[in-house]
Amino acid sequence: MSPESGYTSAAPDYFNMSAMPPPHFIPSRGDYPMFSPYEVDIRTERQTFVNDIPMRRDSTMSTFSTYQPPPMHHGLPSFPADSWVQQEYFESSEETFAEEPVDFNFFDLPHGLRSPSCEAVINVDDCDRYLLNHFIDQVLRLIFPILEVNQHGAARSDVIVPALESNKCYLHCCLSISALHLKTTEGITGDTIDNDIVRHRYATISELCEALGRDTNHMQILEATLGMIFFQCSVGRPDDALPDIAWHQHFEAASNLVNRLELPRRLLEPNDTDTVQPPFNMTLTSWIDILGATMLGRTPAFADTYREKHLAGSVVGLAELMGCEDRVMFLISEIACLEALKLDGMDEVRLCSHISLLGEQISLTESGPDAVATAYSTTGAIRPKQLSKNMTNIFRLAARVYLCSLVPDFDRHQSSIIQLVASLTHAMGYIPAGPEGFDRSLAWPLLVAGSVSTKGSSFRTMFAERSTLLGAAAEFGSFGRVREVLKDVWHANDDTYLRGERQSVHWRDAMRQKGWDFLLI
Repeated sequence: MSPESGYTSAAPDYFNMSAMPPPHFIPSRGDYPMFSPYEVDIRTERQTFVNDIPMRRDSTMSTFSTYQPPPMHHGLPSFPADSWVQQEYFESSEETFAEEPVDFNFFDLPHGLRSPSCEAVINVDDCDRYLLNHFIDQVLRLIFPILEVNQHGAARSDVIVPALESNKCYLHCCLSISALHLKTTEGITGDTIDNDIVRHRYATISELCEALGRDTNHMQILEATLGMIFFQCSVGRPDDALPDIAWHQHFEAASNLVNRLELPRRLLEPNDTDTVQPPFNMTLTSWIDILGATMLGRTPAFADTYREKHLAGSVVGLAELMGCEDRVMFLISEIACLEALKLDGMDEVRLCSHISLLGEQISLTESGPDAVATAYSTTGAIRPKQLSKNMTNIFRLAARVYLCSLVPDFDRHQSSIIQLVASLTHAMGYIPAGPEGFDRSLAWPLLVAGSVSTKGSSFRTMFAERSTLLGAAAEFGSFGRVREVLKDVWHANDDTYLRGERQSVHWRDAMRQKGWDFLLI
C-alpha cells in the first residue's frame, strides 16, 4: 500500500475491530413480506454440508417488480392511493409548472445511468433475504427523499440498487441498517435482531479493512463508508446501545478517500454547469462535511473547496440532492470555520467583524418576499424547485441563528433571536408535513433554531404538532434524535431562566452530557 494514501497508519485506529464483537451465525428466518413496487432479482445461495464436507449447492432466484403498468386512458396509474411516487409522476405530466425542468443527468453517478430494462441481481444469503426485502421495501425510500422528488426513481435505480449489486461492503451496511430499522419500527427485541445488526456491522468493517489492505476499488470503499455514516440518519433511536464506530471516525476515512480520488480537484475544474457533472459521492460528502462540522465545532474538511466554489458562483449539487442551495450551505461552512476560530480563542473584535460580514453575505442570498410559496401544484403533486426554495429559506434562517449564537454574550431572549425563530416557524408552514413530508430532511435547522427557542415559543408548538403528524416516524432517525436533544435543552434552559439566570445550555453540551455522538442531518 502506498504511504501517501494515509491508510497504513490510520486504518488500524479507525477500524478498531476490538470495538466490535465477533459475528454470530443466525439461522434462516421467514421471508419478510414484500409490498414494494421495485424490480430486483435476489439470488439466494444454500449449501449442504455432511461432516463439514460440502455436498450440494443450490441457487434460487426471486424477483420483485419495480415497473409500473402503462397509465390508464385517463393518465393515472392503477396503483392504490398510497403509491405517491407514481401518482406524482403521472400528475406532473398533466400540468405545466412555472419552473425550470429538472436536469436528469445532473450528477456524475458512481455506477452511471442504468437502462430501465436492466435488471439487478443481488446475491444474498438465505438468512439475510428478509433484511434485503425490508431494506428495499421500507428503508430505501427514506434515504434520499429530495433526490427522489427531483428525479423519480433515481435514488433507487441509479444509486442504491447498483451498489447493492456490485459492492459487498455496501450490501452488508444496508443489511445492518435494515435490521436496525426493523428493530425500531416493528418493536422487535431479543438477541436475534441484535445479532443481525452487529453481524452485518462487523462484516462491513471486515470488508472495508480487506479492501483498504488491497488498496483498490477506492470509489466502492468511499461509497460504503458514506453509507455507514449517512444511512444511520434515517433509522435507529437515540438510546441505541449496540457497539458501533462513531460517524466522524468513518468520515475521517472518507475524507482520505475523497482526496485519494481527487474529487475536490474535479469540483474545481472549469465549471460549465451544462456539461460538468458533480461527482455524486463528493456532493454527499460535502453535505456530511459541512453540517457534520457544526456537530463538532470544527472546520469542514473541504472548507477551502467550498470557498472557491462560492467565489466562483458554481455549485456541487446540494440543492438537487438535499434541498438547500449551495451558496447557503457554503456560508454555513464559513460560519463553522468562524466558530472553530472562536473556540480556538479568536479575539472578540475580529470575531464580531467576521460575524457582520457573514451576515451581509447571507443577505445576498435572499430571493425576495415572493420566493417562498406552496410546494404543491394544483393537482397536489410536489413542485421540486419550489420545495428547494422553501427548504433553502429554512436553512438560511437557521444559518442566521447559528451565526448570531457566536456573538459574545449571546442571549436567546433578545428580540432579534425571537424574531428569527418565529420566522423559521412560519416558514415551516410551506414544508409538506407527515410521513410523506420533508421534516426529516430539516433535522439540522430544527435543531439550531429549536435549541434557542424560549418557553411558550410558537416554535415548540409547531414542532410538537409536526411530530404528531409524523407519527411513529418522529421517534427514529435524526428527527427522533433532535427531538430528544431539544427536550433536554428546553428542560435545562427553562429551569435556569426560572432561577433568574440568562446563561443557556448549548445543544452540543446537552448531547455531551448524555454521551451522545450523533450526526443530526
